[in-house]
Amino acid sequence: MSRMNLLAVAFFGTLFASSFLLTDHSALFLNAIAVVIVLSGTLGATFLSYPSSEIRAAALVAFNSYTRKTPTEYEIIDSMLDIAVRSRQHGILALEQVEGHTTVSFLRSALGMVVDGYKPSEVRDILVTEMHYFSQRRGRHERLFRYMAQLAPAFGVAGSVVGLIGMLAGIGDPDVILNSIPIALTSTLYGILLGNFLLTPIAENISAKTSKELMLQTLISDGVMAILQEHNTLKLARKLESFLTPAKRHEPAHSLFEIRERYRALRGNMQEDV
Repeated sequence: MSRMNLLAVAFFGTLFASSFLLTDHSALFLNAIAVVIVLSGTLGATFLSYPSSEIRAAALVAFNSYTRKTPTEYEIIDSMLDIAVRSRQHGILALEQVEGHTTVSFLRSALGMVVDGYKPSEVRDILVTEMHYFSQRRGRHERLFRYMAQLAPAFGVAGSVVGLIGMLAGIGDPDVILNSIPIALTSTLYGILLGNFLLTPIAENISAKTSKELMLQTLISDGVMAILQEHNTLKLARKLESFLTPAKRHEPAHSLFEIRERYRALRGNMQEDV
């Protein structure tokens, strides 16, 4: 999550909370029994529906989606152009050094197959399969949070029913009624907030992050296949820049010239040393 996102969440979250807490009777919005009903019901139903390993994996994916930085399209394109120039200058085996230094696991896997001598059809088949199952796994994690988002308001209603039953049981006793009314009202509030202010945004963030990573994986896959087929680096740059918006499509070309100049300088230094 970017700094702008964090600031926006902090600002609007504080503004939203203040609309409740700055009222004359803000203490009525805090009810431990309602919190227990909504959380225990939502989590209990989730563990009844999914294996604990799946829940742990979804929680880890959600955490990483907010904390782990994803490379930009420009960084991936520059890396692919660098790899293309390196392979044309020093051969495919020179990519083994790039494989050991890259932090993008999908790119590392693709380069490993190239260095190991896989056929282009085999590389594409494996990469497409990996992308498919990556999408399937992320889809399951996203659905888990959407399922929890559906459960939370339902258990909020259940908490309201508990409060109403308490009110009926306390007819004739004002103290019992006064203690039951906050449970009936705040349970629904907590369920709505949990489902729509926390769980649904987490699911949407996982979905957005997955879409971006799949686009980057497609970018890497197309780039690696072009390198295997020995496409001209300028043609490769033209192909890769189609992933960018029209206003940014001049940047990869500049990157390509910079990469070429860097390798020309490197080759000149090596010849002088000899």
